Amino acid sequence: MSRINRLIQKEVSDLFRIQTQSMPGTLISVTVSPDLSIARVRLSIFPSERGEELLESIRANAKTIRYDLGLRVGKQLRKLPELTFFIDDSLDYLERIDTLLGLHDK
Repeated sequence: MSRINRLIQKEVSDLFRIQTQSMPGTLISVTVSPDLSIARVRLSIFPSERGEELLESIRANAKTIRYDLGLRVGKQLRKLPELTFFIDDSLDYLERIDTLLGLHDK
């Protein structure tokens, strides 16, 4: 299961890396849950102001992303999990806590 998780994470990350080359200043990191039927892809999007806009676009293209992922890992997996996409705002949350505690300059 860990091997499959790493494989999906690597390939989805690579797909996004290729896509975001045309969007300077955009960074997307991917983490995938260990569930084999559904891959919950959590995206850290920088700058966070563009997060919702990019998430909508990604969700609209979820079938294409899954198809492209299937082309990459089809021989290694018997069943390709459904992909669901979420914003991982944990870094924004940590930055806010730091700001409130006075540990981070504004």
